[in-house]
This record gives sequence, structure tokens and C-alpha cells, in this order.
Amino acid sequence: MGAIDMRTWLLFLSLSLLVSSPSQAQTNPLWHSPKIKNYLPHMTWPEVDDLLSRSDMVIIPIPAIEQHGPQLPIGTDYYSGEELAKLIAQKTDVLVAPVLLPGISPYHMEFPGTITLSADTVQRVYFEAVQSLIHHGFRRFLLLTSHAGNRGVVRYLIDRINQETPGIAVELNDAAAPFVKMPQHEPKEEKIAKFDRHAGVGETSQGLYLFPTLVNMSKAGKNELTLPDHLRKMLPQVVAGDDAATDAFLAEALKPKDTGKHTSTREMNRTGVWSERDTRDASAEQGRRVNEAFVDAAVQFIEQWRTLKPLEPLSNRRAY
Repeated sequence: MGAIDMRTWLLFLSLSLLVSSPSQAQTNPLWHSPKIKNYLPHMTWPEVDDLLSRSDMVIIPIPAIEQHGPQLPIGTDYYSGEELAKLIAQKTDVLVAPVLLPGISPYHMEFPGTITLSADTVQRVYFEAVQSLIHHGFRRFLLLTSHAGNRGVVRYLIDRINQETPGIAVELNDAAAPFVKMPQHEPKEEKIAKFDRHAGVGETSQGLYLFPTLVNMSKAGKNELTLPDHLRKMLPQVVAGDDAATDAFLAEALKPKDTGKHTSTREMNRTGVWSERDTRDASAEQGRRVNEAFVDAAVQFIEQWRTLKPLEPLSNRRAY
């Protein structure tokens, strides 16, 4: 082949590569997410506009980025809230709008990877996000608290939305609670009377159901808690469901180290698991039952709210 012919062939090859079908092009090998219905980050603006013609409701998960022991990812609260919201949105038309990953987690800061924000920062960011969504025509907001440490600021945020804007807000866990129907016959091991909260059997089971590939059960195991004596004495009443004991216990337990209460996570457990149970008892089946019951209950509340307050014409909701 002559020099001219070789140059011509190379030019032809280069042009062929440039105009080759996109389906044959190399794409990001890490991308495996399908497009999820009603999930704001996946939607185009015409799709949001179309949803607005049928619904004025938004679920906003309010999570955290914090340690969850050796077996669960730091994003546990984020994924729990987001995945539950997406499951709800497949059964009823409601927008899912994640806003932040971090929340209020100062008591976990002795574990690497935890990010904590001030309560003022958290409420301001969410309030401004809600204002943006109100501008487009959304009116009803279901705030899904997927990190217990955010509860105080969520109550304040709900009040701000209801008092200062055309929007209406509720906390979705509270709203769905009357509709939750748990199985009457649960496996014997789930009735063990032991303290089990942050990163324990319940949360690990939830992870195994909602985001199984991120749970490392080879790191699960037994846990021991170190508590101040008076809190240790309260524990049986807390486990038994005594409301007064639970309120007193939670007011003091799981607080930042610099408060001097000796109840930061690291002071109570070296692995960050706030549980007396063996997390190897967790299972995807336990997680499925609890989370499916919550999803069904949330859908029932949303549908009832629709009947109680019919959708206004979009033209009445637009700010432009």
C-alpha cells in the first residue's frame, strides 16, 4: 500500500470512528442505574411539568451521612430514606426530591467519615428548596425523616413551611403510622427483649432489603454497650416500651462528647453499633416486612390526603 493510500485509509478509519453508532460507544462502566419514575434527579423538566398536572405532592427525605458500624455504609440513612421514597412514588404520583446527604450527627464525629451540619444550616437549605418547589407549583410536602437526629429540626421546618408559605407540610412517618399493618405472627427471634437502635439488627435488616450490595454481613457480630449507671438501669423499661423512661433515656443518650454526658457513640460502643443484639440476626426478610408495611401505609395516607384536598388547577399554583 502506497503512502498516499495509507493516509487515505487512516483518514477513512478516523471518520468511521467519529460517526459510529452511539450504541457501540464505550460508556461509564460504573453506571448501572435505571431511570426511576418520579425521581427528580432522573427527570427532565417536561416530565416534572407533566407530573405537576396530576400531583402537587413531594416527598423530601431528610437523612444523614454518618457511621453505621462496620457492617453498614455511612450512607445508610440517605439510602434508607431515598429508597423508601422511590418505592412509594412507584405506587402513587408523588415527586421524590432529595436535597442533602448530611444531617445533624455530632455524636458520631469520633468515627471517620461522618459529616455533621448545624441545625440552622439544615433547616435553611431545606426551607429554600421547598420555596423553589412551591415556585413551580408543588404545594404538599411529605418530609421523610430517615435519621432520628433530624427530628427536632424537621418539626421546626414543618412549622415554617405551614406558617410562612403557601405550602403544607407533614412528617411522613407520623402521617403513615395509623395505617401501618404489621404481620401478626413474627418469627420468634424478632421478639428478643434487648435494646436495638442505631446500626442494630433492625437497621441492618432494613439495609439488607433496601440496598443489599452495600451491607457487609461478614463484619456483623455481637455488641456490648457501656452506659452511665442510671441509664443502664433505665434500659429494661426502655426496651419494654415505657414512654417516660424512653423520653428520659433519649434526652440524655447519644449526645456529643463535649456535653460531658458520656453518651457519644464511641463512648458507648467501640464499633458504633448502638445495640445489645448480635447483628448477624438481621435478615432481608425482616427488612422486607417492616419496609413494605411502611410503604403501603404511606401510600394509603397520600391517597386519603388527595380525597380530603383535591388538586388545584396548575394555573392557580404557578408563581410565573
